[in-house]
Amino acid sequence: MNNFAETKPHAVLTPYPLQGHINPMLQLAKLLHLRGFYITFVNTEHNHKRLLNSMGPKAFDGFTDFDFKIIPEMNGDGDVSQDLQSLRESIRNNFINPFRELAARLDDSAKSGLIPPVTCLVSDSFMSVTIQVAEELALPVVLLVPSSACSFLSALHFRTLIEKGVIPLKDESYLTNGYLDAKVDWIPGLQNFRLKDLLAFIRTTNPNDLMIEFIIEVGDRFGRVSAILFNTCNDLESDVMNVLYSMFPSLYTIGPFASFLNQSPNDHLASLDSNLWKEDPKCFEWLDSKEPGSIVYVNFGSTTVMSLEKLLEFAWGLANSKKPFLWIIRPDLVIGGSVVFSSEFVNEISDRGLIVGWCQQEKVLKHPSIGGFLTHCGWNSTIESICGGVPVLCWPFFADQPTNCRYICKIWEIGIEIDSNVKRGEVEKLVNELMVGERGKKMREKINEMKKKVEEDTRPGGGSYMNLDRLIKEVLLKQNQT
Repeated sequence: MNNFAETKPHAVLTPYPLQGHINPMLQLAKLLHLRGFYITFVNTEHNHKRLLNSMGPKAFDGFTDFDFKIIPEMNGDGDVSQDLQSLRESIRNNFINPFRELAARLDDSAKSGLIPPVTCLVSDSFMSVTIQVAEELALPVVLLVPSSACSFLSALHFRTLIEKGVIPLKDESYLTNGYLDAKVDWIPGLQNFRLKDLLAFIRTTNPNDLMIEFIIEVGDRFGRVSAILFNTCNDLESDVMNVLYSMFPSLYTIGPFASFLNQSPNDHLASLDSNLWKEDPKCFEWLDSKEPGSIVYVNFGSTTVMSLEKLLEFAWGLANSKKPFLWIIRPDLVIGGSVVFSSEFVNEISDRGLIVGWCQQEKVLKHPSIGGFLTHCGWNSTIESICGGVPVLCWPFFADQPTNCRYICKIWEIGIEIDSNVKRGEVEKLVNELMVGERGKKMREKINEMKKKVEEDTRPGGGSYMNLDRLIKEVLLKQNQT
């Protein structure tokens, strides 16, 4: 047997197969690899093909002790995001046996001396079906929560929301009649929250809503895991973390992962990326030609969709602001088809707007020319804006985004919310407020303070840094020590 196979711990990491879940899991995989772990990273066949298509057929070749394995695909095709409901049900019903078979193949390879034996499983919290395999193999299993600690806390109360009769909503009118403005004052750790600030999944009229059922089911499994991880730090969500520490015995904040990796001197995995869409290389050449802090970066993430009417309101709001902007428009951003802008709009922005299909967002947000970020408030985008010191305009779409928006605008005060029924006049006004207004200046000062704090947290001696050390010693290496 090779020496490395005798000594290296071996972690199998399994993200939920969506872009916003793959990103933090790959970052965590890099962090563990830098700490001496052999890594097996598990993708679905569909997403693995997309990654190779976006980054090149040899993108994953040549990395020592870092391997990619594939689970047979469940659904989805092309560059269009998979249907979320069928994906979720497919994972619930079809994932565990292929994962069990993969674990058996890894065991065979370890017995042959080709790789180290698997010592721990690290899974996305939405992939909690892997807990059963960990129990069968007597391995520690850790769940990574890819969202904020705050949205995780609110999800744990879904059953209570049903018992109190708060959800499901009586009918569609409850979405617009002020019902969602009601205060939620009975969840410890959530200060001045309204129903509309909780996970958007509560906005259902269906008493048998499958997403609500799925989240409750996932929540019930947390008591069976070895540890729960968050891509956050105690400073960012202290009230919520204090409550969660009292609920779970083994819980670790080890983020922001991006800040860790930014400060790692030997990140030989820097070229290893997880973008499911092809990045446009024009972005950085264009950004390099712009003044510091002058560009509005616009990206609504990997799953947001909108009507063409709303997209045009954003487009003309940006154009009328007269501020230069970089706008990421995915192939599937607009419901029902692709985007074709009028010649009038194209001419209006020709000297100051760049529109591309995808980019390396974390790198863009660290670019000195970026002065503001118009975002859907996904947790990855939120964390990356803090790590980049870039204040935001918020247009939350679904899932945990309303929760993150509440934190951004009301608790951290580093962003301004745009009305869901977006109008170009409001976009124009708020873009100018963000980029050159007094409020934007104050938000920039606050987010730069936060950036410094998270950098301190992820340096040697910082809270997240020490938590990562503790996680490795107390959980991931525990089997090796017994």
